[in-house]
Amino acid sequence: MTADDHAPRLATPDDAVEIAGLLHDFNLEFGWPSPSPDVLAPRLRALLGGPATFAYVAGTPIHALALVTLRPNVWVAGSVAVLDEMYVVPSLRDQGIGSAVIEAVLAHAREHDIDLIEINVDEADADTQRFYAQHGFSGIVEETGERAFYFAQEIERG
Repeated sequence: MTADDHAPRLATPDDAVEIAGLLHDFNLEFGWPSPSPDVLAPRLRALLGGPATFAYVAGTPIHALALVTLRPNVWVAGSVAVLDEMYVVPSLRDQGIGSAVIEAVLAHAREHDIDLIEINVDEADADTQRFYAQHGFSGIVEETGERAFYFAQEIERG
């Protein structure tokens, strides 16, 4: 494979089936529950067709992805992006593909009025923390110098 085989590109709704398969594989790799790709694909097709979600992918077939959702925020003039998922198939890791994909996301952010990118990383996942730190991300609140934490609660519906 050449570097061009790994060149990131902006995903389209037509990539939803492949992305769904990768996201499903990603969750299974780390022991997280996942609906089937058949459940994820229509969701992705709808999201990627709208203004609040984008993804960068690499490869044919796709072997790396970064899935991003946008939201407004009172503290910044532009949007806040959440890097929901970043994945490179295991056999192709440590070849710079993930770096190329995250750099494409950062370039997209600079070009589209995105002022902040947030990422949630598990505490034990030191490799991923190191990867994001190498690309300029920090788990420290700049103003206070304290560690940043992420809290979540799933909302149960009656």
